[in-house]
Amino acid sequence: MADVILKPTGNFDLTVEAEVVTPDNFAGKNADEIGKLLVWQGPAEYPLSDFFSVEGNGGSSAEDTTIIIDGDIPRVKRIGQEMTAGKILVKGSVGMHTGSTMSGGEIIVEGDSESWAGMDMKGGSIHIKGNAKDHIGCAYRGSWKGMTGGRITVDGDAVSQVGGGLAGGEIIIGGSVKHFSGIRINGGLLVIKGNAFRTVGAEMTGGTIVVGGCIERFTPGFTMEGVESDLKFGDIECPGEYKKFTGDYAIPQKGKGVMYVSCDNNECL
Repeated sequence: MADVILKPTGNFDLTVEAEVVTPDNFAGKNADEIGKLLVWQGPAEYPLSDFFSVEGNGGSSAEDTTIIIDGDIPRVKRIGQEMTAGKILVKGSVGMHTGSTMSGGEIIVEGDSESWAGMDMKGGSIHIKGNAKDHIGCAYRGSWKGMTGGRITVDGDAVSQVGGGLAGGEIIIGGSVKHFSGIRINGGLLVIKGNAFRTVGAEMTGGTIVVGGCIERFTPGFTMEGVESDLKFGDIECPGEYKKFTGDYAIPQKGKGVMYVSCDNNECL
C-alpha cells in the first residue's frame, strides 16, 4: 500500500472543489504529477500544489493507494467523490460532499464533517469520528432516490435530513439528530442511537429505522405492531426493547417501512 500525504498550505478563504482527491486519480502518479492535478476555487482552476504539499507517490492501483490529509480542511469540498477503491484518512475535519457518489473504498474522518457526506453513495464506507451536519447519505436535491449501498458511521451527532431517500446501505448515527431523518426512505437501514426531534420516517415506503433515544414529536401515520427485543441487523446490534411501527400510512403508496423506537425512552407512545 502506497501512502500519499497532503498537508494544507494554501489560502482557503474561498472554498476549494477537490474531487480529484481520490485514490483513483492518484494511482500511478508520482508526487509532482499529483500536485499538478487541477482543482477549482471560485471561477478558476489551480494546481493542487497551490493548496497542499504533496509527499509520496500513488500506488499501482486505486486499491493500493492511501491518501492521508494531515490537517483540518472544512473549506475543501468533494474529497473522495466517486472513489471506487483505496483509502482516505483525514486527520481533522472535512468539508461538504465528502464521499459523494462513491462506490468503494474507505474514508475515515477523525474530526467533524460538513453537510452532504455520502450523498448518493453506492458502496464503500465512511466513518466520521466527530459530528456531522445536514443531509448525510441523502438524495441529491430534486431526486427521490438517495444512497443505495455502503455504510456511513457518525460517532457523534448529525443535524437534519439524515438518510433522505435512502434506498440501500446502512447509516449509523451514534448521537442525536434534528429534523426529517429518514424522510422518503424506501430501503436500507438507518440507526439513530440518540434522540431525534421530529418527523422521523415521514413518507417512508420501505427500509428500517431504529431510534434508541427519544423522539420528541412522533410522526403521524404510523401504526404500532408490537414490541421486539435486542434487534440485530448483520453486525449491527441494538440492545433493549423496542416498539415496532409500520408506516407511513399518511401517503397512498402501498409499500411501508418499519420503525423501531426505544420503549424506555418513549413511554408516551
